[in-house]
Amino acid sequence: MFKYKGNTINGIRHFSPREVFEECSGGAILLDLRRESEIGYKSFDVEQIITAQPKTVKENFNDLPKDKPLIVADNAGLRSKEIVEFLQSKGFDNLANLAGGMFEWDKDNLPLIINNNERLSGSCLCVMRPNKNKSGDKK
Repeated sequence: MFKYKGNTINGIRHFSPREVFEECSGGAILLDLRRESEIGYKSFDVEQIITAQPKTVKENFNDLPKDKPLIVADNAGLRSKEIVEFLQSKGFDNLANLAGGMFEWDKDNLPLIINNNERLSGSCLCVMRPNKNKSGDKK
């Protein structure tokens, strides 16, 4: 249970990447909300992970385990915060948000699964697309 862990702001519990890694090593499940194109290049390397789009989570929230700690993640911690709020409204109480998302996880050098064939390219997140150069090298 996350009761006395992380920082709680406006009713949402936020964990640092290191706290998330520790919790996932102890049995928590990571719910990754990133798009397939984002997950293809870099994935969280944790024991238990569920990948789903926010819309799918909202439509199928009853399929998520209520009996295990659940940490919601995305690229920056914004969409995940909204899904934590949604799940709280549906009776989930053992929830946390990964503050900073994949950006902070990567910055903290936590375990990743990297597929260079799916590397993204672009000047900002809103225009990033899979790299057409399948060798994994930067163009």
